Amino acid sequence: MTTVPSETAGWFGHPRGLSTLFFTEMWERFSYYGMRAFLILYMTAPVAAGGLGFDVPRASSVYGTYTGSVWVTPILGGLVADRILGAYRSVLLGGIVIALGHFTLALRALPFFYTGLALIVIGTGLLKPNATTLVGSLYDEQDARRDAGFSIFYMGINLGAFIGPLLAGGLAQKVDWHLGFACAGVGMTLGLIQYVLGRDRLRPAMERVASRVRRAAPVAGAPARAGGGAILGFTPIEWGRIAAVVVFFVFAALFWAAYEQAASTLNLFVDRYADRTVLGWTVPSSWFVAIQPLFVILLSGVFAWLWVWLGPREPSTPAKFSLGLLFVGLSFVLLLPAGAIAQRGGGVLVSSLWLVGAYFLQVVGELCLSPVGNSAVTKLAPPRIVGMMMGVWFLSIGAGNKLAGWVAGLSASVPLTTLFGALAAVTLVAALVLFLLLQPVRRLMGGVH
Repeated sequence: MTTVPSETAGWFGHPRGLSTLFFTEMWERFSYYGMRAFLILYMTAPVAAGGLGFDVPRASSVYGTYTGSVWVTPILGGLVADRILGAYRSVLLGGIVIALGHFTLALRALPFFYTGLALIVIGTGLLKPNATTLVGSLYDEQDARRDAGFSIFYMGINLGAFIGPLLAGGLAQKVDWHLGFACAGVGMTLGLIQYVLGRDRLRPAMERVASRVRRAAPVAGAPARAGGGAILGFTPIEWGRIAAVVVFFVFAALFWAAYEQAASTLNLFVDRYADRTVLGWTVPSSWFVAIQPLFVILLSGVFAWLWVWLGPREPSTPAKFSLGLLFVGLSFVLLLPAGAIAQRGGGVLVSSLWLVGAYFLQVVGELCLSPVGNSAVTKLAPPRIVGMMMGVWFLSIGAGNKLAGWVAGLSASVPLTTLFGALAAVTLVAALVLFLLLQPVRRLMGGVH
């Protein structure tokens, strides 16, 4: 039975600091997904309508570079926290920079647009990995509540991702683009306020992080590792596990390249071709970006139960990755008729239910791949480079987002049925290839399930 220290027993039986980090991450994701929901719509909107007047290829390139960079900078953010600022101050500084980025985007001149995006990228790099580090550090290494705590934290991420498009996206499209940017900044500011007010709740986590850094620091005059350093000192089993992470990196990048079409290609598709009228009111197209996180919230518990219920029949990690690719591929198969209807022209709008069904399949794929990937990397990575290998995992998401932007740029010149068909074909073939490689990849994993 796990003993809960009196100074930490609190929120749903978890350390009190979890509520602070839950709402910090919720508001950060509110700001990120709220702005992302209308970013490509703003860039492609005519100047007369307050937009930037970019063509689709240019807007998609900017979108892909921005969203890809957001997942690359956490590697540097982790290093800054480890060596200079510490986790708490890194999260605080990151949140401040993110808020400044959104408020900069609220200014109308084009230079402010690029400056604001750059600030958000830098700030996210500081905040995201270190908020996660603090969550883990709320618990002792043997605390059985840790996995449940991360599940609660993950719900905060998706709650913010659901609310952000509804509020910031709605204001941007129905009132003023720049008011939407400012709304995202206000959300991040609210997250910072409660983060600072909850500092005392985070002291146990801050102390554990500092203790680990001190233990990991090299002792002056200590002999070098055998084998010429940590990188060269891995066992054959460890090298195999590293190779398995690289395999997962490749397939995850393909998955995210398809999944992240939601805020680019499919966002433009909804805006231009979908019937969004409900009881005489036109739903803002940016609201559709909230469907994915809503499904994540609704289905996360189902999948947590499913894996436990399957017991020894639970699929292996590479099998779950294969299923993730399968479902995201099927989502684009489902969209093929919708693309054909849209291409007929004549002012016929496509039912929005096609998109809802596609997003459902994509989230089923996400829940087979994303949380499983996070867990697999922490188990497969040699202990002395877990942080670096998590950075590699984040890079797969960044690479997928950049690929997603490139694919979205093709939507202006490639028929929708061809584009959807290509995305379906690539992901379904990738699912088949990984399925055929199940046994070799499991051997690389060296006994890790």
